[in-house]
Amino acid sequence: MNNLTKGVSYKRKDKSYFESRELKRHAGVWSLWALGVGAVISGHFSGWNLGLASGGWGGMFLATIVIAVMYIGLTQCVAEMSPALPHTGGAYSFARSAMGPWGGFFTGLVENMEFVLTPAVIVFFISTYMSGIFDTGPESLPYWWFGFYVIFTNLNIIGVELTFRLTVTVTILALFCLIVFWISSIGHIDFTTNALNIKVDDRGAMELLPDGHGKFLPNGIAGALGALPFAVWLFLAIEQLPLAAEESIDPKKDMPKGLTYGMITLIISAFMILWLNSSIPLGAYALSQSGEPLLDGFKILYGSGTAKGLTLVAVIGLIASFHTIIFAFGRQIYSLSRAGYFPTILSVTQSKRKTPYAAIITGSAIGFAVLMLTRFLAGTEKSEIFIGGALLNMAVFSAMLSYVLQSVSFLLLRINRPNLERPYISPLGKTGAWITIIIALVTIYYQLQDVAYRIAVFSAIGYLIVGLLYFGLRGRHRLILSPEEEFAISKEGRN
Repeated sequence: MNNLTKGVSYKRKDKSYFESRELKRHAGVWSLWALGVGAVISGHFSGWNLGLASGGWGGMFLATIVIAVMYIGLTQCVAEMSPALPHTGGAYSFARSAMGPWGGFFTGLVENMEFVLTPAVIVFFISTYMSGIFDTGPESLPYWWFGFYVIFTNLNIIGVELTFRLTVTVTILALFCLIVFWISSIGHIDFTTNALNIKVDDRGAMELLPDGHGKFLPNGIAGALGALPFAVWLFLAIEQLPLAAEESIDPKKDMPKGLTYGMITLIISAFMILWLNSSIPLGAYALSQSGEPLLDGFKILYGSGTAKGLTLVAVIGLIASFHTIIFAFGRQIYSLSRAGYFPTILSVTQSKRKTPYAAIITGSAIGFAVLMLTRFLAGTEKSEIFIGGALLNMAVFSAMLSYVLQSVSFLLLRINRPNLERPYISPLGKTGAWITIIIALVTIYYQLQDVAYRIAVFSAIGYLIVGLLYFGLRGRHRLILSPEEEFAISKEGRN
């Protein structure tokens, strides 16, 4: 027994076990690009703008640069590891080969929390938009949640071909909506008047500067650092791409390209929306208070009379992310289940379509249950604040922790497994991994400076402790030699 298997017990399964858990290869490089961009794109429609309340436009601009650098470092690490370990497990697979079963399980648990919570938050906002369109009251929201979960859970189950076709379609539509907004904004921008219309009062609170021409950093460098968690929403979930490794036609070539092209697309879109959405007459101050920044921008450009039609436009970006992250948590639960970390029933796939229906249904059910519990605890009137202040930031915390663990995995694999076949080599090397770790830890630190963030982070830590107790007492004795586990303990994986 070596260090990578010490303290755990494995069961060997026969051929029928894995035959009932097969996936189908379909995705090419542009399907992977759409999967990555689609998962993130809702953050360009809303969420990022709240960082303006912390750092003003200049602070949010600097925060976006820092977070973009972090994601470039992360995606280059992942682009190297994924072709070298082309399994559905993604982050869990990397950590399993680098840090053993405990590291693999903990990394998988952290990423699982991120991917299950994020679509729950997204569907809340989709349903809020739809409720406004059809004039239904707050009491109708659970029906909207349930309906969207049912529709997109089934679309993900029907087949991988449909899933990727729909992913490409909604991602392109979402980008088209953004491009229309950018083009429409060009003739209405006044950067110094509108984007720089925030100042800090004597109490340190942000307030409106009616004539604009304010400071680039109204709250100094501290404001820019405080905006870091919000800038994350411009890139969050691009790292999910390796979860499609076993459904990619050629993951060794296509995965690095999909990650790189996806980051280029998101960086362009992030800075365009930050510049143009803030520079039209709506202004950065009003934008910092908005729940629908892109929609409010469209209203300024085209008038509020077309509000319902514009709301449908805004929903497209949210649907793109909701659909693609359902795909992500389905594959993530599937991989952990196939290896025995989660109950093995969750990794069963359909005999013809080869989709992990049990994992997809389970993740959707948990997300819906979280929303219902949130509604019960917060009450109808406060549920939006509760979700925005807790679930969103639990997802950000789990994402940052996952990035640290994936970067550590990259460093350990470089040190301990230098002979591992690497079809793609990160040009940033170990420096990119260290930069990712530092920025992720700084982002967590600034989350802890806000009471709402602190409560969310402590709740997430509590969940992770429970998960580790389960693994220590029970789960580690039920592991199965799945592809990820076989590779980790094989001679090839250890050289």
